[in-house]
Amino acid sequence: MTEKDFSLRLARLREQKGISARDMSLSMGQNPGYINNIETGKSMPSLSGVFYICEFLGISPGEFFDESSTFPAELSEVTQNLKKLNKAQLANVASIIEGLAQLKNQI
Repeated sequence: MTEKDFSLRLARLREQKGISARDMSLSMGQNPGYINNIETGKSMPSLSGVFYICEFLGISPGEFFDESSTFPAELSEVTQNLKKLNKAQLANVASIIEGLAQLKNQI
């Protein structure tokens, strides 16, 4: 992931959360322009800053950097619930997901 990709990913995920860059910055205890500076490429966060950003977004760093995941926060929530199911329930959910994926490919 390039710096530009990082900036775009942050902006996309922040917008999905429905919060302004200023409000996110302030909620994280940073100056009002912190997130905006990252999104415009003027600065990059430290490693600990990346962790704080991910914590704010409710996702892991791995989920942040997985660009194939459009809605990582929602996917994380589903994954946490899947971990609570037994084997038969997981098989049922897998069947439903497979059917939905095939439906999407037909559209």
